Amino acid sequence: MFQLDPRLQADTAFIGRLPLCQVLLMNDSRYPWLILVPTRADVKEYYHLSETDRVQLMKESTWVAEKLADRFAAKSMNIAALGNVVAQLHVHHVVRFADDPAWPGPVWGHSAATPYTPEALEQRVHEMKSLLQSQFVADMDGSDDDENQVYW
Repeated sequence: MFQLDPRLQADTAFIGRLPLCQVLLMNDSRYPWLILVPTRADVKEYYHLSETDRVQLMKESTWVAEKLADRFAAKSMNIAALGNVVAQLHVHHVVRFADDPAWPGPVWGHSAATPYTPEALEQRVHEMKSLLQSQFVADMDGSDDDENQVYW
């Protein structure tokens, strides 16, 4: 059964559910930063996903990146799956700007996160839900029963 890694749970806010992935907002106010987590148990690497799920992850990732880039007029989109701290497969989508604190280097390891204030977090969550809700599905119970379903 799928369970979200406790570290991801602690560092993010839930936005919604796409056909394969949970969409999470990283609690770092310096960057618009979403994380996609495939809702499959014991998945640590792309190759642990079925071929159908790998294709679906790419579709969802591409769609989210395009929505973020358009909404925030991104200079660049950083998309990465790093399993060094959290082993559970999760894909970061970070909007980058030429004047952001880490530019032009990576955001990882640059400096400590600047958490949203409660009000700003609520506003950003609402904004992301509005941006992505057209593809949201009802949140499943976490089971893998829909594992080989074809989406989009």
